Amino acid sequence: MRSSNRQLLTKRSVEALPAADREIVYWDRDLAGFGVRVYPSGTKVYMVHTRAKGKSRRVTIGRHGLWSAEDARSEAGRLIADIKGGGAPVRPGADTASVNGPTIAELAEDYMTGHVAVHCKPGTARSVRSILDKHVLPEFGRLRLGEVTPDRVAALHYRLHETPIMANQAVDLLSRLYNRAAASDDPPATGNPCRFIKKYPSRSRERFLAEQEFARLGAVLDELADAGRISASARTAIRLLMLTGCRRSEILTLKWEDVDLEHDELRLRDSKTGAREVPLSPAVRKILVGLPRTPGSPWLIPGSAPGRRLGNLNPAWEIVREMAGLKDVRIHDLRHSFASRALARGHSLTMIGRLLGHRQPQTTARYAHLAPHSVKSAAESVADSLLADVFARCLPKPNTSRSETIKHAT
Repeated sequence: MRSSNRQLLTKRSVEALPAADREIVYWDRDLAGFGVRVYPSGTKVYMVHTRAKGKSRRVTIGRHGLWSAEDARSEAGRLIADIKGGGAPVRPGADTASVNGPTIAELAEDYMTGHVAVHCKPGTARSVRSILDKHVLPEFGRLRLGEVTPDRVAALHYRLHETPIMANQAVDLLSRLYNRAAASDDPPATGNPCRFIKKYPSRSRERFLAEQEFARLGAVLDELADAGRISASARTAIRLLMLTGCRRSEILTLKWEDVDLEHDELRLRDSKTGAREVPLSPAVRKILVGLPRTPGSPWLIPGSAPGRRLGNLNPAWEIVREMAGLKDVRIHDLRHSFASRALARGHSLTMIGRLLGHRQPQTTARYAHLAPHSVKSAAESVADSLLADVFARCLPKPNTSRSETIKHAT
């Protein structure tokens, strides 16, 4: 969206430009056609907009931070000269095929504003932005689609091999940018350079608490809260995580208005998979009924600051797991342990998926390897119930023991 805002674009002036609820372009006072587009997210992207032979041309240079104002101004001057001279805005040393399409930085901003901002939750958006800023854009931001080769992608992937999950995520994100470009009117002629990359094997980390560990954890929670080493809010949050299988964010963002004691349920308005209801067990209901309400605070788990919720459970959890001797247990493992206990009690994967709020059955399927224990228990139970019918002819006399009957039948 064009704007009449004009000023000298320098590092200081660009960093001071405010974000609004719409895109705004600020144009340079001295170099006509050189500007910076400010997105509602606060992202700032240098660009050129000029005309040649009656046609309007707009070219993205790159994101502020990856490009300095001085470098962007020099690039803008060169691009404007190329365009007005009748040629394509070619980067030095690039051949014709490699300059087709937008830069990776331009694609990334389009992906952030056109997809992530619309379809993803804030936490996901922050994660995507972090991967872009730390890994993808520093390596490829200034390059155009055809300039990114498989060997350069492989080099980035290997450079991150000590953090294999991050390495895979960086390549996956770059691949999504190419897939998005491929679906456009001007797909890259060179194809997706990420398709040749063999991902590092991912090892799912699974840790399930045993009955004795749950008991020890419960005792330590009370001991630490009574001694004042962790807050009552932290104790309540960890208890609810243990007893509901909810995600940490779902518990910490609960408000009193989300608690429906009349219908025995928690109403999660904005969970990872959308709004859902969590049924309250008698144990959870007892905890909620006994919770004091903090005056002036709508939060179920209040923080230390007036009117604020508890935002960070990690410091308290570090103390708790150290004291309980559970140093390898993460907060999220409480959710896994809830699912594990449900399987041990004979509940189906479908039911566990509903309890955990999984949208896709594949998500719950990660627990399938635990099911054989429940299946074996169920098989034994069914077999015992059918024993009398199967061996009806061998039914014991009143003074015959069950073990003798089985021995005789077999």
